[in-house]
Amino acid sequence: MLQQFGFTQYESQIYEALITTEEALDASAIVKQSGVPRSKVYEVLYKMGEKGMVLESTVEKKRLYRPLPLNSAIEKLQRDFNRNIDQLKSYEARKKPLDDRVWSLKDNQSIDSLVADLLKQATSSIVYSGWSDDLSQHISTIEEKQMNGISVELHSIGELDTKIDTITTLIPDVQHEALQRSRILIVDNKELVFAGYEETGWQAIHTSSRPLVTFFTEFFYHDVALTEITRKFGALMMEDEDIKNVLLKLRY
Repeated sequence: MLQQFGFTQYESQIYEALITTEEALDASAIVKQSGVPRSKVYEVLYKMGEKGMVLESTVEKKRLYRPLPLNSAIEKLQRDFNRNIDQLKSYEARKKPLDDRVWSLKDNQSIDSLVADLLKQATSSIVYSGWSDDLSQHISTIEEKQMNGISVELHSIGELDTKIDTITTLIPDVQHEALQRSRILIVDNKELVFAGYEETGWQAIHTSSRPLVTFFTEFFYHDVALTEITRKFGALMMEDEDIKNVLLKLRY
C-alpha cells in the first residue's frame, strides 16, 4: 500500500492494518492484524510515528495506536512529494569537466526523460532521427527551439505532423529486413544519445565522446541520403534484383 511511496513493507503492513480497523489497536493486536513480527513491531511503530503516519496515546498504562486518516495521509504524501521535487529543482547544475565516457541507460521512460532534458538544453543545433511516434512526444519542444533560431534536422520513420520543414521522411516498406526501432539525438554537435530496442527492451548510450558524436552524425546523414535516394529512384532501383536485395537489407 505504501511501499510505492518509499515506506518499508512492514510500515505498509502496519498502516494497512490500522486504516482497515475502526478502533485503536495495541501492539499485540497490530501484530495479529498486520503480520509484522512482534520483535519488530515497536521499532516500526516508532518510525511510523516519526514520519507522522501513526498517532499514539496511552490509556490505562496501555499504549494504543491509530493511523493518520487516509485523506490526511494522501495530502501529506502529496506535500512531501512536491517538497522533494522543489528541492531537486533548487540544486544548481555545476559546471562539469568534459566527459567522453560512454554511459549506458535502460528503461524507455528514463531514455525519453533524458532526451527531453537534452532537447531543452540545446543552444545551437538539434539532429534527431527516430520513428514518428517517438519523435512526436518531443515535437513541440523541437518546434519551439527552431522558432528561437536553433538549427533543427529531423529524420522520421513514418509520417510526422510538424511545422518543421527540415525533415526527411521514410515510409517503411514491408519488405525491409533490417528496419529496427532506434533513436539518434545529437545536441549542439557535442552530446549524443543513441537508443535501440533489443529483446529485453530499450537500451541506450549517452556520451560526449567526439569520435562517437562524429560517427553517429555521419550515420544520421547516411539515413537521410538513403531515404532521399529511395524516394527519388526507388522504383527504378527496385527493378534491379541485385540492387533491391541490397537496399532491403540496409538499416535506415
